[in-house]
Amino acid sequence: MMYDHVQYAPLHWIVHAAGAYCVASAWWTKDVPTISFVLLAVSLLFFALGLMFRYLEISDEGEFLAVRFGPIRLFGTRIRYSDMTSVEKSRSSVLDGWGIHYIPGRGTTFNLWGFDCAKLMVKGRTIRLGSDDADNLVAFLDSKIFTQEPAERAAS
Repeated sequence: MMYDHVQYAPLHWIVHAAGAYCVASAWWTKDVPTISFVLLAVSLLFFALGLMFRYLEISDEGEFLAVRFGPIRLFGTRIRYSDMTSVEKSRSSVLDGWGIHYIPGRGTTFNLWGFDCAKLMVKGRTIRLGSDDADNLVAFLDSKIFTQEPAERAAS
């Protein structure tokens, strides 16, 4: 059983719109080169962030589950299946946010859009993986976790 799912979200359009606004503002303030330069630099940052968080891809890589934002794959992680102890379907909250966040007491969240997620226990830590395909993701992870040998799970 393999898993590969890409979730697209409109969040990048919001970030790109902010970048476009900065470009327009730089044009309006072209008489003040310092402000214009700063606005252009900020617009480049917004456009790059929009490309870094256009989609969230969760895929099976043999012994690992890969979680990557893209198409510029600067942010992401790989989680070893043998380190996972449990998985359940859950919902993230507004507090968990979108993107990559760590909140004490709640764990780490990788989320792009929406609130459905797979809640994993990995070596005593909580990791939430946001997905518009949470049911299939949980079923896949459940099959990977419980097909390990009992000795492998106990060692985790």
